[in-house]
Formats: sequence, structure tokens, C-alpha cells
Amino acid sequence: MVSIDHVAHRVLTYIPYVLVLIDMRYEGVKCGKDGSVDNHMEMGKKLLAAGQLADALSHFHAVVDGDPKNYMAYYRRATVFLAMGKSKSALPDLSRVIELKPDFTSARLQRGNLLLKQGRLDEAESDFKKVLKSNPNDKEEKEAKSQLTKSDEIQRLVAQAQSSFSSQDYMTAAAQLDTVIETCVWDVTSREMRAECFIQMGEMGKAISDLKAASKLKNDNTQAFYKLSTIYYNLGDHEMSLNEVRECLKLDPDHKQCYSHYKQVKKLNKQIQSAEELIQEQRYEEAVNKYEAVMKTEPRVQHFALLAKERICHALTQGQQASRAISVCSEVLQSDPENVNVLKNRAEAYVQDEQYEEAIKDYETAAKHSENDRQIKEGLERAQRLLKQSQKRDYYKILGVKRTAQKKEIIKAYRKLAQQWHPDNFQDPEEKKKAEKKFIDIAQAKEVLTDPEMRTKFDHGEDPMDPESQQSHHQHFHGGFHGFQGFNPFGSGPFSFKFNFN
Repeated sequence: MVSIDHVAHRVLTYIPYVLVLIDMRYEGVKCGKDGSVDNHMEMGKKLLAAGQLADALSHFHAVVDGDPKNYMAYYRRATVFLAMGKSKSALPDLSRVIELKPDFTSARLQRGNLLLKQGRLDEAESDFKKVLKSNPNDKEEKEAKSQLTKSDEIQRLVAQAQSSFSSQDYMTAAAQLDTVIETCVWDVTSREMRAECFIQMGEMGKAISDLKAASKLKNDNTQAFYKLSTIYYNLGDHEMSLNEVRECLKLDPDHKQCYSHYKQVKKLNKQIQSAEELIQEQRYEEAVNKYEAVMKTEPRVQHFALLAKERICHALTQGQQASRAISVCSEVLQSDPENVNVLKNRAEAYVQDEQYEEAIKDYETAAKHSENDRQIKEGLERAQRLLKQSQKRDYYKILGVKRTAQKKEIIKAYRKLAQQWHPDNFQDPEEKKKAEKKFIDIAQAKEVLTDPEMRTKFDHGEDPMDPESQQSHHQHFHGGFHGFQGFNPFGSGPFSFKFNFN
């Protein structure tokens, strides 16, 4: 049997060997880890040189994780971030490089350039001055001096712009800020000030451009989104206004200004969408009522009033309410005389109201502003055709009957008018002459509309009594009223102006 003392002695004998193995294993791990960091660094540099930025970035991430004090890893990673346009991510890495190696002038110079672009002028100047004190090479010295001079000039321009802005000289302030922003392209404060200048100058498109940039350059920039929303709202763009105010509320659901504005825009947007749906469903009178509600919801912003009236003009035209449509369309055109859609709608309303000459004028005006609009071309041709037709006699109108009138109705209408306009009823020569012409028109209308063949021709756009329209057609009327022979409008027998209506 093996004694316990013997076993213990054997175990104690192996302990030094075990400790050596453990120590060797630890050293192997450490060496392997260092090798892995070096490999990642080399791969990152190769990928960066090849322009494979995303892959290079992943390798430099690995180096930083494996060796947090490797200043070159941070510098390489900052280089990739800059190449990817991610200056916000590059700046902390460059700061970390300078923290680890204060005399790394290249990193400090790059950080100074980023700070200058962000408009952080004092910090940028500090970096440029430190570069000049750190024995830089000729190229670095030249760049640092140039950027320091530029920073001093920007400082002066910023002070001037602030003074101009305070004096409400917005045009001068905007021009000064233009120069500032050419260098400080990521300067949120300068862009927001210039945006305010543009707002005061009424140049809303430029203000929108600056505010959109500011909303991206600065995290949680709720004020930029709020201003964007209000600008779009005042321009009558309710959908864009709603989009921007929602972005504000995503960042801060409790933002008082944004929430209050959101409720107003949402209500207006809902009303407009509802009105457009009613137009699509051809429920025109309801659409008119809905757009009238829009004007009550927002009475202060002219763009919404014009939008509402423009769509009311369209709805009334589509609903065949010509008189109302002409009135509303005309109101819009007083403020916006080149509005092609309103010109087309009013032209159609004029056609409905048989004011063909006015319709032609509107279509011609619309064509000047929209030359290739097929709807305008067709509408103009139609209005011209209807005008030409309206200048000819309309026998239905002469007798005051509908196109669907039966022969009995036509004869009844004829007898009533013939009695009213009989020339024997008039003594004044001028009035008698007018009555004679009217009487002949009434008689001709009765002849055409009670003759099935002539009525069919007239319904197809031909005038059986017009020599130009019917060159071969036998004319029943020759000369004036006194040459009216062979036709008795009141029956058979010789022509006579005697009436006996019981």
C-alpha cells in the first residue's frame, strides 16, 4: 500500500513544472494577442489604401479594443472616419491621440481644421498655435499659419455679422455669414443666424436649406425642426410642415411649441385630405363646405386661403355651378393671375355659362404659362367652336323650348311669340323693323323645328335656313319681311296679319 507521505512528496515535486507551464501558457496568450493587434493594424492600413473604408474601420476598431493606448490606432481610425465624411466621430479619436501623444502635430493640425469647420474658433486657434510651438515641419508650419490667419479673419466677420444682425441689417449680416460659412461649413450657430436673416428677408427657400443643415449638424436640434415646420406652414405646405414638427416631437415629445403647432397642422391636414377625397368621390358641394372649414381653421395664413379657394373653384366648376365658380376663381386670380389651374377652371365655368369669348381669353392666358398642356389646347378649340356655333341662330332659343321639345310644344310656343311680335302691334318705324326681323326668326324657327328632316340637320350643326350651310337647300325666305310670300305662319291660305285667338 502506497503511503500518504509518498504521494504528497510526488505532488510537491510536480508543482514547479505546473507553474512553469502556466507561465508559458500566459506568455503565449500575450504574444498571440499582440500578434493579432499587429495583424489588424496591417490589414486596416492595406484596406484604407485600397479605399475599402468600412472593412478598414472594422480592423481599426479591433486594434483600439485590443490596445486602448495605441495612439496610431486612433489616428488611423480618425483618418477613415474623415474619409467617410464622419467628422463627428473623427474628432474624439483625434483628441484621444493628442491626449496619448501631445507632440503629434499632424493629429493636432487635423483637429484644429475640424474645429475651425465647426466654428469653434477659440479651440481651433489654440491647436494651430500649439502646432507652431512644437517644431513642425515646413508643410505643417505653413498650414498652421494660414489657418490661424483665416481663423482670425473669421472671428472678425462673426463679430461684424452679429452687430449687423442686432441692427436688423439682415442683408449685410447674411453676406458676412456667407463668407464665414464658406470656411465654417459645419457651424450650426452661423447657419441658424443666417437662416433667421433669410426669414426676415423673405427668402424662405434659403432659410429652409440652412435650417435643414442645422438640424443634421446638431443633435436634438428641436428648434430647427420647429422653425422648419412653421416656415412650411406659412408657405401653405401642410404636409411638409407636419413632417418636420413630427421630427421635433420624436426628439422631445413634451416640447410645448412643437406639440401645440402639431395639433393645428394635423387638424388642417385632415380637413384638406378629407376635402380632396370628397372631390375624388364627386361630392363637390361637401368638398366646398370642407374647404370653407379650412379657411376658418386657419384664417391668418393667406396661402391656405388661396389653396382653399382654388380647390373650391375647381369643385364648383366640376359641379356645374358656373356662376359661383366664376366668382371664386376670379377672386383667386386677383392674387395669383398666372395660376394655370384656376385659369382652366374659370374657362370651363365660362363655357358652362356660355361666355365663350371670356373662356377663350382664359385658355389663351393659360397657354402662355403652360404651352404643352393638352387640356388647355382642347379646351381652347372647344370654346372657339362653341363661340362660332353660338353666333348662328339657335331655333330652340328663339322659341324658348328645350331640344327635347315635342311638336305640340313647339307650335304652342310659336303662336305665343308670333302674337307678341306681330309687326302690326308696333307703330314706331324702328320698333316695327325690329319686330319684322323677330317675327321672321320666329316663323323660321317654327318651320325648321316642325319639319323632321330640317330639325335633324339643325341638331347636327347645320342651319337649313343658312345659305352658307345649305347651298343647295331651297330658301323659303327672300328679301325682307314684305317679301315674305307663299308662307302663312298661322295656317294655310294667303299670308295675312290677322289674328283671332279666343
